[in-house]
This record gives sequence, structure tokens and C-alpha cells, in this order.
Amino acid sequence: MKRFLVLAGLLAVMGHALGDEARERKLVWSDEFDTDGRLNEEYWNYENGFTRNHEFQWYQPDNAYCKDGVLILEARGERFPNPGYEEGSNDWRKSRKDVEVTSASVNTQGKVDFQYGTVEVRAKIPTASGAWPAIWTLGTDMEWPSNGEIDIMEYYQIDGVPHILANAAWGTDRRFNAKWNSKTVPFSHFLEKDADWGEKFHIWKMDWTEEALRIYLDDELINEINLSETVNGELGGHKNPMKQPHYFLLDLAIGGDHGGELDWEALPMRYEIDYVRVWEK
Repeated sequence: MKRFLVLAGLLAVMGHALGDEARERKLVWSDEFDTDGRLNEEYWNYENGFTRNHEFQWYQPDNAYCKDGVLILEARGERFPNPGYEEGSNDWRKSRKDVEVTSASVNTQGKVDFQYGTVEVRAKIPTASGAWPAIWTLGTDMEWPSNGEIDIMEYYQIDGVPHILANAAWGTDRRFNAKWNSKTVPFSHFLEKDADWGEKFHIWKMDWTEEALRIYLDDELINEINLSETVNGELGGHKNPMKQPHYFLLDLAIGGDHGGELDWEALPMRYEIDYVRVWEK
């Protein structure tokens, strides 16, 4: 397990460039996506196939690649037979005869995890109808949602209106039933500040301490969650999943439970991630 890899040279450069505040922190893990081609598989895993939330896309490794210093997760219109198709199946993953859209989801499960500190992700998200990009984490122990989920960023449709979200979820007394603390901000809030917001990179940040989660977008506080609230129910042993290591997930989902109706003319869509960094005080 590569937890808290110290990148001393990069730390020194960043500390000099960013000033005293940066020098008070220690960079413990980072991926800058500076090498063109496939992701560093010491850090990242690829998801495959139909996965969750009745999403429209088929995940495959080919849709995740690094180019010119950014990680690109790309949704494409591609049609081919669903390898898992079973006629008459009640499983939505198997009842779809064809794949119509491909995309990518990557995670650091079993390779990189972290507990407490500051996470920074600089990214440019697609905002067309149907896009559901996310930056999130899952706890390393227990079944969802008792393992804990932190959504540093989600973008999707609520009643047909695009929103940016910052959430956390934990377990209850019922299997697969989560307790949520969610903050939803209409996308118009950001467009009022900058009409070209969707064409630019932005920084999502999470400060995670033993007391609270604080999630920011371009230094604007989006959600603050007190960890005294994030305690599992009986199925999760009344443990606090926000007080255990978590691993990263980055994905570009399409449609499904929240993505909304796909704008086919927006394909291919690109979700671009400049870096992922984890700091400790």
C-alpha cells in the first residue's frame, strides 16, 4: 500500500512558489499526470463495464489517458454488443443488449489511501446535459455506505437544473441505505460570477480533520460536515467511517439516476484533471 508517498522535490518547488502557507504543509502524495499515455498503475485502477446508478456509459480503460499534463476521462459515442447481455435478465447491467456510450472511471483502491489532511484537485468539468463528473472517496473498510463516502465534487441535474454538489454519506440500520449530508449549489451561481466558468479549470479542496470535513470550490466553502454526526448505524457497528483511511475515485458518468438526458451532440465529452494532491499540516 503506497500511503503518503513523500515527493520532496515537488514539495520544495511548490513551497517556494506558493509561499509560507504552502511551506507549513507537507505534500504526502500527488499525481501530476505529466507522462503521456496510460495512468501510473502503481497508483490507479480502471473500472470496467456497467457499474452503478443505472448509468448509461460502459467504462473501459481506453477512455482514460494522460496528454499534455492532464488526465482526460473521455465519454464517446460507441456502439457494440454488451458482453454481459442476458435476454430476459432483471439486472439492468445485463438487460441492455448494446453499449452506446463509453467513458472512464479510475480509483486508487488498494494502492493509495489517506486519512486527514488537505486534498486539492484542479479540474475542468464537462457541463453538457447528461454529464455526471465526480471527485470522490470511499473508506477502505466495510460495505457501502458503512465504509463512508465523501463527494468532493459532483455535477448533475436536479429536476432538470444543473447543480454542483458536495456530500458525505455513511451507514444506517438498513443495508445499502445511506444517511446523507448534501449541499447543492445551482450551476447558475457560478455562471453569474463568470459566464465562461465551464471553459476553465477550477480547484476543489477538502480539509479533513478529526472534527470536520470542509469542502471548497475556488476557496468558496460549499459544505462543512461535523464528524460527530457521521456515525454508522447498527450494520456499521456504530463506527465512524470518516475516521478511517479513504481512497480516491475520479469518473465521468453519463445519464443514469442523476446525469439527466444525454446531449448526443456534446460527445465526445472530456473531463480534464490537472492534478490530485494530498497535504498534511
